[in-house]
Amino acid sequence: MTREEKSIAIEDLTAQLAGTNIVYVADISGLNAETTSNLRRACFKAGIKLEVVKNTLLVKAMEVSENEYGDLPSVLTGNSAIFISDVANGPGKIIKDFRKKSAKPVLKGAYINNEVYIGDDQLDALATIKSKEELIGELIGLLQSPAQRIISALQNKFAGEEQAEEA
Repeated sequence: MTREEKSIAIEDLTAQLAGTNIVYVADISGLNAETTSNLRRACFKAGIKLEVVKNTLLVKAMEVSENEYGDLPSVLTGNSAIFISDVANGPGKIIKDFRKKSAKPVLKGAYINNEVYIGDDQLDALATIKSKEELIGELIGLLQSPAQRIISALQNKFAGEEQAEEA
């Protein structure tokens, strides 16, 4: 790879990193062609971009990025692939699902909304992070719950009064 090609690759990675707050780094080496194809297909369906990257280029892109990746560059050894998503738990769920059938992908780390997670032991926590939409849905449900109880109580009261008047 020439210097010019490396420079272009770093610019592309930097642009990708600038466009997201959710980046997972994993080792997908050793997966056979069929499993890798299935992983890519699952990522595509979930709106996740999967790309195998050179560690040195990713480190340089992280250095020039506006985001603070903390210790994440320290895990960039061996083979690395990045999962870029709009949903915080999306890549975690896909990795966890694939781990039911094989030992890979192995999570190296993740950057989610200015938080850095290091190590494969974080996978369960990352897969259960609630998305923005899920949190909003829960909040709306909590806000609607008291109003629904009042309406239900009023309906029950009026139904009881109507039954008493009929008797």
